[in-house]
Amino acid sequence: MFKKFTILSLLGFLLFSCEKKPAQLTDEEYSNLTDEQKRSSKHAVDGIILEDDRLELTLFASEPMMSNPTNMDIDDRGRIWIAEAYNYRNTLNPRNPTRAEGDRILIMEDTDGDGVADVSKVFYQGNDINAALGIAVFGDKVYVSVSPYVYVFTDADGDDIPEKKEILFQGVGGIQHDHGMHAFTFGPDGKFYFNYGNNGEGLHHADGSPIIDPLGRPVNNQTQPYKEGMVFRMNPDGSDTEILAWNFRNNYEVATDSYGRMWQSDNDDDGNRSTRINYVMDYGNYGFKDEFTGADWRSRRINIEDSVYLQHWHLNDPGVVPNLLQTYAGSPTGILIYEGKLLPEEYQNQMIHSDPGPNIVRAYPAVPSGAGFSAKIINLLDGNPRDNWFRPSDVTVAPDGSLFISDWYDPGVGGHAMGDLDRGRVYRLAPKDVDYNVVKPDYTSISSLITLLQNPNRATHFKSFMALVAKGNEAKDALEKLFTEGESRMRARAFWVLTKLPNGNDYIKTAATDTDENIRVAAIRAYRNNKMSDVSFLLEMAGDESAQVRREVALAIRYKSNPEVWLKLVEGYESGDRWYLEALGIAAEGFWDDYLPLYLADKEQNWMGNQAAKDIVWRSRSSNTSVLLGKIILSQPGRNNLSFYRAFDFQSPSSKNSTLKTLLATAPEEDQLIILRQIIFDPTSPDREVLDLAKKTAGSIADDRDFLDIVSKYGLTDQKVRLEKLIYQSENDQNSQKAADSYASLYGMEAVSLSINDKDQAKAITSIEKFGTIDNESMARLLATIYLDESKSVEVRTAAMDAAKGFNSEPYLWELAKADQIPADMIPIAQKILQSSWNGTIRAEANEKFGTASAKTTSDISKLITQKGDIEKGLMIANNYCLACHKIADKGIDFGPGLSEIGDKLSKEGLYNSIINPSEGMGFGYETQLVKMKDGTQFTCIVNSKTENDLVVKLIGTSEQKIYKLVDVESVTQLDESLMPKFPLSETELVDLVSYLETLRK
Repeated sequence: MFKKFTILSLLGFLLFSCEKKPAQLTDEEYSNLTDEQKRSSKHAVDGIILEDDRLELTLFASEPMMSNPTNMDIDDRGRIWIAEAYNYRNTLNPRNPTRAEGDRILIMEDTDGDGVADVSKVFYQGNDINAALGIAVFGDKVYVSVSPYVYVFTDADGDDIPEKKEILFQGVGGIQHDHGMHAFTFGPDGKFYFNYGNNGEGLHHADGSPIIDPLGRPVNNQTQPYKEGMVFRMNPDGSDTEILAWNFRNNYEVATDSYGRMWQSDNDDDGNRSTRINYVMDYGNYGFKDEFTGADWRSRRINIEDSVYLQHWHLNDPGVVPNLLQTYAGSPTGILIYEGKLLPEEYQNQMIHSDPGPNIVRAYPAVPSGAGFSAKIINLLDGNPRDNWFRPSDVTVAPDGSLFISDWYDPGVGGHAMGDLDRGRVYRLAPKDVDYNVVKPDYTSISSLITLLQNPNRATHFKSFMALVAKGNEAKDALEKLFTEGESRMRARAFWVLTKLPNGNDYIKTAATDTDENIRVAAIRAYRNNKMSDVSFLLEMAGDESAQVRREVALAIRYKSNPEVWLKLVEGYESGDRWYLEALGIAAEGFWDDYLPLYLADKEQNWMGNQAAKDIVWRSRSSNTSVLLGKIILSQPGRNNLSFYRAFDFQSPSSKNSTLKTLLATAPEEDQLIILRQIIFDPTSPDREVLDLAKKTAGSIADDRDFLDIVSKYGLTDQKVRLEKLIYQSENDQNSQKAADSYASLYGMEAVSLSINDKDQAKAITSIEKFGTIDNESMARLLATIYLDESKSVEVRTAAMDAAKGFNSEPYLWELAKADQIPADMIPIAQKILQSSWNGTIRAEANEKFGTASAKTTSDISKLITQKGDIEKGLMIANNYCLACHKIADKGIDFGPGLSEIGDKLSKEGLYNSIINPSEGMGFGYETQLVKMKDGTQFTCIVNSKTENDLVVKLIGTSEQKIYKLVDVESVTQLDESLMPKFPLSETELVDLVSYLETLRK
């Protein structure tokens, strides 16, 4: 009877297994679905293109079981843990309802084995975890990252109800901020790795004390060299927290491989096609802001790169670690190193990454290249061709080796806004016909632990690692067997456990002689973790044949003077290997005055004929580096010196100025302009020699931007003719505007008045249009003398009225409007300006005075998305409104986020919402800042950076940066209202505009 039952059951199972799952809809079938059907979970998989036909994508969980997953983890039982964000940025989204009980941490499980979650339980709920961005499950502890805190929940009895909640870290900047604290991951060395984005600001223990670096410096963005996004690691109990890398923008997650190497993605300033993938070299500066000044990447500098993505990360600067890969447009989030065997070979041991911006999941196979790596891109999942609401927020590996993807599912990608509250999905990606099956792990026997140690799931890896360490020498033989006979990465995993045993340092020395360079890399990293101090060992490893190993030796001598080791390492440097050069620089930090003279003495008089030696000088920071840079420049005249000139900016100001002034007397004439741009000049105590040269040189400067920089920097008043030419004839609007600003600053508003009141009407109108770009009250008053003067022609008055716009100009216009002083024929223009004002108060009061805009836009986005607009008319509307503050291709002003590929990033719904409700989705770095000066003046702007001495801002509608001395600034306050106004567009105009914006794709 039992045998008969077994056979029937097996037959039934086979019949069930042979049932074909529904094929994905064809393009035509999918296009015939209604929008409501496309958004339904029933067709979730149909909306995603699977690029590899050997794999199968299935829906594991969806609404109403869960919604809005920001981050995900999978425990050793195969259960999916989700951090939800229903209450995401609810203070900025007043239209969205709020879950009063707070956001949730969910556990979802498939209990009946059909590959679909049927149980969803709440592990924790509360307003203290609203919009958490990180969830990590390790044993009986759950780490939840929600700035300004990292919480640790303990569930000791395993009933999925935490007994306690503790603060691990606090003081991380940005409450409910996408650029704050992100998720934790387990490294093969037994440590936890984590990061925060550039709103993190600093890291503090639970008692409020700051994390301290090995030199006793607090780790925060006020301490040089630390700034912007950072990467950390710590012991599982929170001790020995280390700062590992810095100067990222929004490095959303960090991933480690079995050798202990770190990898992560990083987001650009929105819309600049500069997102990147990094191999994270310990103690590296990754170049988002200027290392010394903290200046924004847009700041003009010597040797600035030609393309935005190179400019964006200061990749030409000495002291910046190179990028592994550019992924261009995107909003990157979750990342992992896939070390399982279930997925096809090309994905094994490689990065897999989710990017909700372009609606894609990718793999990035990387291979060693010198001391660094090169990589390529393989697409796995792509929602953009069909469903651009697919927003993959995280990727995680299950114990069976399958890949799980969480889907925020929204018309936008966060950035402080959310268009859909109720949907959210989790998918499973695995080879076809491979069911989800997780065997209960056994952590008691050593043989089972050795198997579990090799599991690709981090939660399983963690528990087996800790259990094997606890067993100590009892597990030694089995670990040694895996270390001897296993595959490379699993050998490394065994090695890391062996280093925790009583004789662990012996295994480090054994691994250092291994034939596998990756095991030797792990050996050097373990040397650091075990806090070994054996210079003879490092000296021997400094001669390793592998640049990858030598890179690790360089990082191992950071903070400690080891001239013998460094000099041995520098022998292995080959010019062109930037990774190696930066590793040498990291190692020499604080010791350049010891190392560099010894290195150059060994080269005797021939070092300037050696490109590798010149590279070392370029990267160096010794007290004599400026003099050495000067010698190189004099020895090789020409434009190839730009990189060496830029290197002066990383030396002490006094040595830099001294050498540059010396070069003025001896450098080629073509270099004098470079020196004038670079030398430090104090207008209150001017150096007459430098000023005289500036006056002599200005007239012959070919590049208009250089000319304007020199005229402005040195306050030259003898270049009036060329300034006027630039104002009137320049094809570059930014140059024309800057020239007008300089002209007014140098010659005063009386000179401007003469131009705009020219007796020749055509000339007067042209002058009004050009000088009208000056946005201040003085210009507003000057324009008013024209449009208020009814004796002047309508054409001239209209031009003046049209030019009266601008954030700093409109308050004066509004005062005139409130006093009913604007002539009747000018009121329609004034009304349009005021009802479209960047100033929300003026806009609201103007609407009240004039009545709501005559063409009122509907807020019912669900109706708008069903309409098709006129793309050509939308282009004209974009030219009239968008280009005033956004770049589209090579047109427009680089003030707000770039729009060149906005059709890829936002769905139609997202585009409508960003226009109708701009304050709900301010991109980070583009928030409205109110600056109050000590003299009583105030203005709103975008703050690009705040350096030790300066506040660097962009004023509304300009791409140029303006610098204010911090001593003159009283306060900087972030406002909730976007600088982008709610334009008074009709419904038809809005539909046309969105129809055009949808076409802006890569």
